[in-house]
Amino acid sequence: MRVPGDKSIGHRALLLNAIAEGAAVVGGLPEGRDLAATLGALRSLGTSIAEIAGDRVRVEGGTRWRAEEPVDCGNSGTTARLLLGILAPRATAPVTLVGDAGLSRRPMGRVVEPLRAMGARIDPAAGPGPAIPDRLPLTVSGSSLAGRSHRLPVASAQVKSALLLAGLAAGGVTSVEEPRTSRDHTERMLERMGARIRRAGRRTTIEPGPLTAVDVEVPGDLSSAAPFLAFAAAREGSRLAVRGVGVNPTRTGFLEVLGEMGARVEIEVEGDDPEPRGTIRVQGEGLRGVRLGPGIVARVIDELPLVAVLATRAEGETVVTGAAELRVKESDRIESIVRGLRALGAAIDPLEDGFTVRGPTRLKGAALDAASDHRIGMALAVAAALAEGESELEGAEWVDVSFPGFFERLGAGAVVPT
Repeated sequence: MRVPGDKSIGHRALLLNAIAEGAAVVGGLPEGRDLAATLGALRSLGTSIAEIAGDRVRVEGGTRWRAEEPVDCGNSGTTARLLLGILAPRATAPVTLVGDAGLSRRPMGRVVEPLRAMGARIDPAAGPGPAIPDRLPLTVSGSSLAGRSHRLPVASAQVKSALLLAGLAAGGVTSVEEPRTSRDHTERMLERMGARIRRAGRRTTIEPGPLTAVDVEVPGDLSSAAPFLAFAAAREGSRLAVRGVGVNPTRTGFLEVLGEMGARVEIEVEGDDPEPRGTIRVQGEGLRGVRLGPGIVARVIDELPLVAVLATRAEGETVVTGAAELRVKESDRIESIVRGLRALGAAIDPLEDGFTVRGPTRLKGAALDAASDHRIGMALAVAAALAEGESELEGAEWVDVSFPGFFERLGAGAVVPT
């Protein structure tokens, strides 16, 4: 099978080309609501974006970075956080960023505070309810920023990206050091676009300067492939190949976990411009419990709900720690996956920063809730497909945030012999 384009890379291809000189074509964009939020936000800010055909658009630099109305980021944390970094030194008039109810509950302080330390003017904006510091809606007023050194308390590709994009237009050098390695899609794209950027271990340094627009072909999204890979891995004797998918090493932690749990995993790299891509093959074998700690969690954060599902099929105990970040995603993903899997009969308990699962367990159909969260919706759909009997999933429409057509793929023969 093939899966939609990687939305993490798609966001960055659109946003970085909007601040670059020249024009570029971005292809392979997924249809989900998150990418639509970035496209809509950029158009509101004055970026010229022309649809070419299907999943391809042409982006022209020269954005005016001002908007007559509040800029709607929808449910997309990537859109909001990266735009905070872009607008802080570039907004030509105050810009207010808003989001839906879910995004408005997510903390923005981890981006806002380091940007303010560089001189950014970011203030709470009037909304339908009382203003909450460092939550959307926020108003950004462009100002002169000073480059500085940041040490992040938690590894976060979104925070790192926002600070690097702000540093491109700041005075002096900006550096970001993380406690653990996070996704490096932004760094790879900046390098390709001619930024003066250096990487050494977990520290990235950038100097101010222009970017040159580049064409980008977005590879398939490993996070969208993950539910199908998990479904195959959980069924002994199953085989699945996913083609044309991104295999950036900062994103393949889930494949390592599959292998550690006992599945047979092969990666065939077929290209690397601008990101490694290729074919992933998984064969289901008997699964065993694993212990996952902070060292790998940052590289598998979006797939941890699926790890919980797999753990219900594994012999022994699975323990995940160091994943407190799950509590501030689109939902509290620890509570959401625990509640859903318990409804199906799993032996799972929450931890403050993770969960424990004792397996194997025979799951039985139940009433489930996606908790307004696309990752939880997909993980619980896989669990329900592995369970005996029928399940009902409330909020299934939230899966369209990243993967329209997911349920048709899961149930209508898209997984075929290779």
